[in-house]
Amino acid sequence: MTIATKPQNTTSNRPSATAPQSQDTIVRVEEQLADLERMLGCPKAPFLPQHTVSVVIPVYNERATILQVVEAVLRQPLNLEVIIVDDGSTDGTRDRLAAIAGLEGVRVIYHEQNQGKGAALRTGLAAADGDFVVIQDADLEYDPSEIVALLLPLANGAADVVYGSRFVAGRPQGCSRLQYWGNRFLTGLSNQTLGLNLTDMETCHKAFSRWTIDSLKLKENRFGFEPEVTARLANLGARIKEMPISYQPRSWREGKKIGLGDLASAIRCIFRYSRSS
Repeated sequence: MTIATKPQNTTSNRPSATAPQSQDTIVRVEEQLADLERMLGCPKAPFLPQHTVSVVIPVYNERATILQVVEAVLRQPLNLEVIIVDDGSTDGTRDRLAAIAGLEGVRVIYHEQNQGKGAALRTGLAAADGDFVVIQDADLEYDPSEIVALLLPLANGAADVVYGSRFVAGRPQGCSRLQYWGNRFLTGLSNQTLGLNLTDMETCHKAFSRWTIDSLKLKENRFGFEPEVTARLANLGARIKEMPISYQPRSWREGKKIGLGDLASAIRCIFRYSRSS
């Protein structure tokens, strides 16, 4: 893997006119952050001012949305460290990431070959230095503006980990029956083996306290990450709380990457990691 280091002068290291859309997004991000600071009347965020929040974004072939996601994350009123792990993208995503690698607080890590979501998350979590760590997807199915809400139970000591649940109120509009019932099956199986009472074990939107991140020893490379991390957290005795979140599902035709093979892998992971390890 290679790591994009932060240049000292971000203006001189921006891309030329060969990437106008990326350039426009950088300017827009900086302008919006300046507007936010003026509105708040101070250069630092008012929420969790003494803490840093690491937002880890695994990405693979998400050229169309990655800049929008990063822009939305950077608008959150937090002391942010944004860690993007590109898992061997081949669709031009890396060119977009090169355009923002110099932004303050943004770090881009590259996997030279595609290894899977779990591998990208392991890399990102290992690099995260924040007091709290949040996982954000790169395709806008999950709204970055809800990150602050996920952090509230951590900030007030009510939980060690927070899962953003898409299914508290039932099946979201646009969510296929296959995805909904598949999730309910896996979540129910996980609950039964671990003694939990979750509604959405498979959610991407998760927020962690520092001690839980430091205690995790993860192995799964693909979508087995979700049942593995849930089992390991349960085995640690971590207090997991759910918060309702919005969800804008996309179809496999639109680029959704999880498949039936991952369902079988998830079942294997539920039983494999349900034992204390």
